[in-house]
Amino acid sequence: MPRALFEKTGNAVWISHLDLMRLFQRAFKRSGLPLTHTQGFNPRPSVSIALPLSVGVESHCELLDFELERPFPCQQIQNLLNENLVEGVQVLSVYDDGAKLKNLSLLDCTVSLEYDNGIPEGARDAISALFAREELLVEKKSKKGVTEQNIIPMIRSLAVQQKDRHILCLDGRICCQNPTLNPVQLSAAIAKFLPNYAANFVTCCRTELYDEQENIFR
Repeated sequence: MPRALFEKTGNAVWISHLDLMRLFQRAFKRSGLPLTHTQGFNPRPSVSIALPLSVGVESHCELLDFELERPFPCQQIQNLLNENLVEGVQVLSVYDDGAKLKNLSLLDCTVSLEYDNGIPEGARDAISALFAREELLVEKKSKKGVTEQNIIPMIRSLAVQQKDRHILCLDGRICCQNPTLNPVQLSAAIAKFLPNYAANFVTCCRTELYDEQENIFR
């Protein structure tokens, strides 16, 4: 099954997961790339996106699996899709025989903390110390309700860097499957345990994917 690596940036970050799926389905149709459909009472186009993004989160490493009724050259698929996608959603490559999604384990992310009146004194050291704790319980919402989870075991590495006098960046490598840590929970932990250093505005970006051995995942 072919796989596409794509990015979602700019104003496109506000497109929901379901709307993004519809966007790709329309792009395939307009490109003359016939998707196969699932069997059953309610057939669906054979297209899926791994690790759905939260609304507002940017990414340079999204994966889309799809199946066509007949083969096309990968470069042709990439070119045709990019001609029919919206600004901010761009296919970076298309290839065959992608790795099994069950082996996708980690991702790199950047969480930017923006402070209107400048970074508070001591914020960088305090935030670094926070994520050096052995336990950090943060609320997680699911279909079963709200539970608390310790996010520390799901952080492989995390560095706090100052970008300018208004922005601190959390550059981390975190678990993304079994278990899953949403990068937004990093800023939620700061707001909960260090309210004096909570940012006025937070943005998140995924930058790379890895397997359990930290090899780049494609």
